[in-house]
Amino acid sequence: MKILVTGARGFIGKNLVTQLKNEGFLEIYEYDKDSCNEFLDEYTTRCDFVFHLAGINRTQREKDFIEGNCEFTSQLLELLKKNKNNCPIVVTSSIQAELDNPYGISKKAAEEILLQYSNDRCIKVFIYRLQNVFGKWCKPNYNSVVATFCNNIASGLPIVINNAETELQLVYIDDVVKEFIKVLKNWGNSRDGYCSIEPIYNIKLGALSELLYSFKEIRSSKYIPDMSDQFVKKLYSTYLSYLPEDKFSYALKMNVDNRGSFTEFIKTPDRGQVSINISKPGITKGNHWHHTKNEKFLVVSGEGVIKFRKIYCQEIIEYYVSGNKLEVIDIPPGYIHKIINLGETDMVTVMWANEYFDPERPDTYVSEV
Repeated sequence: MKILVTGARGFIGKNLVTQLKNEGFLEIYEYDKDSCNEFLDEYTTRCDFVFHLAGINRTQREKDFIEGNCEFTSQLLELLKKNKNNCPIVVTSSIQAELDNPYGISKKAAEEILLQYSNDRCIKVFIYRLQNVFGKWCKPNYNSVVATFCNNIASGLPIVINNAETELQLVYIDDVVKEFIKVLKNWGNSRDGYCSIEPIYNIKLGALSELLYSFKEIRSSKYIPDMSDQFVKKLYSTYLSYLPEDKFSYALKMNVDNRGSFTEFIKTPDRGQVSINISKPGITKGNHWHHTKNEKFLVVSGEGVIKFRKIYCQEIIEYYVSGNKLEVIDIPPGYIHKIINLGETDMVTVMWANEYFDPERPDTYVSEV
C-alpha cells in the first residue's frame, strides 16, 4: 500500500511512520509543514490510504487554528477529489472539539468538513478525538504536560503545578499507533465515523508529578515500581526517554571489603531484590540460613562451589558452578549455605532474593555448613 501521512514529523507522525516501516510498509509519503505543496498534489494522486495528522494546536494567533486545522483539511480533500482518489482517511482530532475555545472550534469545524466529504462521496473517514497523548518523542514545554514534567524532572528542572487536583485523561502513543495500523489493515471491516483509543488512563496532576519524582528516586532507592500496572509501565518508559544523553548511567554503592564486594542492584515491593556479589579467589561467603527468605544464585563469571547443610543434619550437599555454564541454584529456606570461589580470578554471582533486605527483619542466621 501507498500511505500518505500528513504531519509526518510531529509526535504522532514520527511514531506512526517508524512503526509502519517496522511492519514492512515501505511506500510512505511523508508530508509536513515544510514540504512543498506540489508534493501533496502528487501524493494524493498515488496514495491508497491517508493518515491526516497535521494540524495546529498551539499558536499566538487565533487565525492559525482555522488555517492549520480547517483550511488545510479542505485543501487535502480538494486534492483527493481532483485526483479522483477515494481512499479512506484516518484523522486525529481532539477531545477539545467539544469545548468553546479557538482550538476546539477549529477542530470541530475540520471534523464537520470531513464528515460532509465522507457522506457526499461514500468514503470511509475515521475520526479520533484524542485525549492527551504521551510517550517518547513528544516535544516538552509545548502542549504536553507529561512531556514537560518528564523532561524537567529528568533534567533537574522545576515544574509548575497550578492545581494538583486537575484530572488528566491520557492515552499512550503505542496504543494510538497500534489502533491506527489496525484500521489500516482492516479498514474494509471497520466502522467509520467517530472512533476511540483504548485504554484511557485517568490521573490527577499532583499524582502524576509524584509518580514521576518516584521514578527519579529509583537511582538512589533502587526500588522499581509495579510494572504489572500498565500505566506505570508506559509512563516509566516515557520518563526514561527524556533522560539527558549524558545522564544514562548512574553509580551503585559497592560494599567492598577484603573478600570482594556486594552491591544491591534492584529492589521491588513484591518481586524481591537483585544483587551482584563478587568474591575474590579462595574466599568463602555465606554460612547462614533463612526461615522464609529464599534466593537464586547465578554465577556468570569464574568458578566455585555452593555447599548446603540442612538444619539438624550432617550431610553436606555440593553444587559446582561456573560462568562457562550458566546454571541457577535455588537456595531453599532451612538450609545453611555458603559459596566458595575455587578459581584464580574473581567470581561474579547474580543473586536474587524473594524479598528486599530489611535490616529490622533480616531473617538471616549465622551457622557453619
